[in-house]
Amino acid sequence: MIGRRSTSPSPLSFTFEYVCKGSRSKASSSERDRVKMNTEEPELTRDTVMKLIQASQEVKKHAYCRYSDFRVGAALLTSDDLVFTAQAKRPASPVPTIQIHADNHARPSAGCNVENACNNLGICAERTAIVKAVSDGHRRFKAIAVASDMKDQFISPCGGCRQFMREFGLNWDVYMSKPDGSFMKMSVSQLLPSSFGAKDLTMKRETDHGDH
Repeated sequence: MIGRRSTSPSPLSFTFEYVCKGSRSKASSSERDRVKMNTEEPELTRDTVMKLIQASQEVKKHAYCRYSDFRVGAALLTSDDLVFTAQAKRPASPVPTIQIHADNHARPSAGCNVENACNNLGICAERTAIVKAVSDGHRRFKAIAVASDMKDQFISPCGGCRQFMREFGLNWDVYMSKPDGSFMKMSVSQLLPSSFGAKDLTMKRETDHGDH
């Protein structure tokens, strides 16, 4: 789903278009039908989505990316409608459905990318946000918004982040945004089809491996 600004002056006013862009336009008809089916009735209100995207854009400012200079921010919405941010200390107005966690001692669940001179030790913004939420006791999520500085393309989670999201369910939403606030919505299952998860570990396996 693509969210685009309407001509209304309100910064929270959006119109919606269900389209396939870029590589998605080459998807099979069954894949396009699945995308359409999952985005016909968005679970979140437009104001809630915008608040989530705004939170991801704000935390993006704290990205530590001295090597790539590629800033990414992510804001996570839990199943009980909480968005944790380090900066906000009050309920997110004018959207009553999102509350801002005000406990100074709690780990915020908005995240930015943190790079390291040893490349494989860096961590993405999406995983930072999820780890913070899990460490605060949250295991179920409604949505995550991801922001970057790319103006001509929606920021997309890497393969590792998609698998990390999948650990906490397939049927929650990812809002991939641009700096102007426009976004594309896909579910975790759409981002990672035919995925590997906890149930696969319980499947019957061959136990006799023979001599090597």
